Amino acid sequence: MAKGTAAGVLSSTEVNYLIYRYLQESGFHHSAFTFAHESQVHRCDIDPNLVPPGALVTYVQKGLQYLEAEANIDENGEVDADFALLDPRDIITKDLDELRMLALEKKEKQAEKSAAAAARQERAEKARDRAERKRERAAQQEQERAKAAAAAAGTSSAAAAGAAPSQQQQQVKEELPPNGLAAGAADEAAAMEEDTPAASAAPAAAAAAPLPPGGVDVTNVETLSGHDNEVFICAWSPMQLLLASGSGDATARIWDLSAGADHSKALVLRHQAADSEKPKDVTTLDWNHDGSLLASGSYDGMARVWTREGVLKLKLQRHNGPIFSLKWSKKGDMLLSGSVDKTAIVWDAKTGDVKQQFEFHSAPTLDVDWRNNNTFATCSTDKAIHVCRLGETRPIKTFTGHTDEVNAIRWDPSSKLLASCSDDTSAKVWSMARDEPVASFSQHTKEIYTIKWSPTGPGSANPSQQLLLATASFDATVKLWDVEGQGLLHSLEAHTEPVYSVAFSPDGKLMASGSFDNMLHIWNVADGKLLRSQQADGGIFEVCWSKVGDKVAASTSSKTVMVVDLRR
Repeated sequence: MAKGTAAGVLSSTEVNYLIYRYLQESGFHHSAFTFAHESQVHRCDIDPNLVPPGALVTYVQKGLQYLEAEANIDENGEVDADFALLDPRDIITKDLDELRMLALEKKEKQAEKSAAAAARQERAEKARDRAERKRERAAQQEQERAKAAAAAAGTSSAAAAGAAPSQQQQQVKEELPPNGLAAGAADEAAAMEEDTPAASAAPAAAAAAPLPPGGVDVTNVETLSGHDNEVFICAWSPMQLLLASGSGDATARIWDLSAGADHSKALVLRHQAADSEKPKDVTTLDWNHDGSLLASGSYDGMARVWTREGVLKLKLQRHNGPIFSLKWSKKGDMLLSGSVDKTAIVWDAKTGDVKQQFEFHSAPTLDVDWRNNNTFATCSTDKAIHVCRLGETRPIKTFTGHTDEVNAIRWDPSSKLLASCSDDTSAKVWSMARDEPVASFSQHTKEIYTIKWSPTGPGSANPSQQLLLATASFDATVKLWDVEGQGLLHSLEAHTEPVYSVAFSPDGKLMASGSFDNMLHIWNVADGKLLRSQQADGGIFEVCWSKVGDKVAASTSSKTVMVVDLRR
């Protein structure tokens, strides 16, 4: 190196020599000769043997790294632990202040991504923990019921040995199916031991608990088996006796339950994971208006569209997190999805293209619902409800009144009123003409998981009947509300565990409820009386009615779907 140069500083002669060596090493011999002649590097006193190959590139790289480190120095003069890597071109073309701004922006983006990833991981872990707790609780309850049934059977046997059956006992015996309840239970136990085929349409075993008057006869019940994990969702086709189910085994299935069809077989819609990822839960299902297409949402962040014959038609990929809600537009030409990634997306149902992505929430979007063919509502864990319109870049209305996560939203049949329910234990009804709710119901004591409007009143197929709102809560009750009168009509209190689903019959006269106490209850809407009950073989996540109202399906934690025929 040249003498008289300050430590750590290259003289122009040294820089010229490094360039000369770079040109030589790179094969630019003519350029190297010309540059050496013009810069006169041959006159410098640098020992060529002390300069390693590639010295110029090494110096440049170290200089870039130094500038990068300098841009990441905090106000205390220390390099941040969350070091932000910068583009070499930015380092060369921007001054130090600009580089520090770039580094700060990158750190903020990295922090957001890390926080989002951590939140997704936490939600996934919570979901797994919740599912595990449900399974453990279901197993414990099953053991308790088995012990109670065994004790009751022992008591009955002892009594029967010493006395003749009473008139009431004789009447019950005559009403039993030909093979008897005990025989049905024994047959089911034998079938389980023999590891029967995955799908079975055999009648379910009778409930150990006594049924109320009018209880469903076990001969009216089918158990659809085939899923390998919990069945979270079920949905009837609006046109045919086709039932769709979605499970934690990463499949949806379509069951043909029409007369003469083989109820033990189903079309299996496999949700293959991208790359090497493990397949994820199917979280939501929705049929289009004519029952020709089925849309499914998954925990893998992808929506899919299938034909009713089970053929995959479209894959809709844009979300960066699990899809919790998916709805067809009223005309069936668009799909609306809501995701953990905080956004809602409107898709073209013919091409699969994104028509618009709405990024208005600050936390996961939990539910979406169309108002008409270009307007819809979304709700989120951020406690807000937005009403959005295609083509608009901001919500056309925002409702803020809940003090905790908003779990579900539904427009009434007239599309004038929007109902919402929340972890704050309240349900509210909103109008586009007001900022404050037109009604607020707070008689539940725990979180309200879901809500449903009755298919009655203006805009419905039953316009002469009163419009009602049903709420289902973790306090194990279902409540029916008169929205116009803003009063509680009936509090339905037969469940003993959280109620996850309610559904009105198509004529609005009956209502089904499903709970994690394994019970499906059928209620009379007019007087709130319990009409029929059926025990499932696991906790119930979802209940739904067939188009004509003669069948109720319930998806369960025991990997099965129970179908009750109410008119057989």
